[in-house]
Amino acid sequence: MTLQNRVLPDGQVVAAPNRGTLMGNRGILHGADQTLGTARWRHKAWVCCLLSFKGRRRRIMAPNNYTELFFLDEATAFAAGHRPCAECRRADHLAFKTAWAAATGKRASAPEMDAVLHLNRVTRKRAQVTYQADASTLPNGTFIQIADGHAVLWGASALMYRPSGYYAAIDRPNGPVTVLTPRPTVTTIAHGYRPTLHFSASAYLS
Repeated sequence: MTLQNRVLPDGQVVAAPNRGTLMGNRGILHGADQTLGTARWRHKAWVCCLLSFKGRRRRIMAPNNYTELFFLDEATAFAAGHRPCAECRRADHLAFKTAWAAATGKRASAPEMDAVLHLNRVTRKRAQVTYQADASTLPNGTFIQIADGHAVLWGASALMYRPSGYYAAIDRPNGPVTVLTPRPTVTTIAHGYRPTLHFSASAYLS
């Protein structure tokens, strides 16, 4: 059975057969039958983690354990409102904190970042928070809405997303676009953090 644990750039959690390259945690969202309830988070510490760390093994959606969520790549996880885990991705977490400090002018703890991110990623009704910005001002790794799909900006291109990988490249749009990646994450990327993309992106980037 394909479980409902793949997170899309627009924050939807869907059932998709592709594994993804990063795992996430928002608390216990599933029941004994391995299906999700109505909740999409139980805490504000939305992290994205390595798939393998120190030989630890987990049973997916085990009873009374947090729900393992999966992302195509880090740019997708960021668009959905997550940040690097401070344990399994320590170096990335510290780099994210450094870029956050450069963007805001002050250092922040993980809980402080989570509080700010939470206000900018989702509403109380579980709707994703989006905003408008000129595409030319957005850094590489920012996800935007493209017609009825999603794309990540990189260089002069926008790479079209699907759960299995990037499947096409179009020219970076001109003018206002709908931004999916939370504003604080976008400014953090703009100040030095470089999110990773799925290997499928290499087919469209020189």
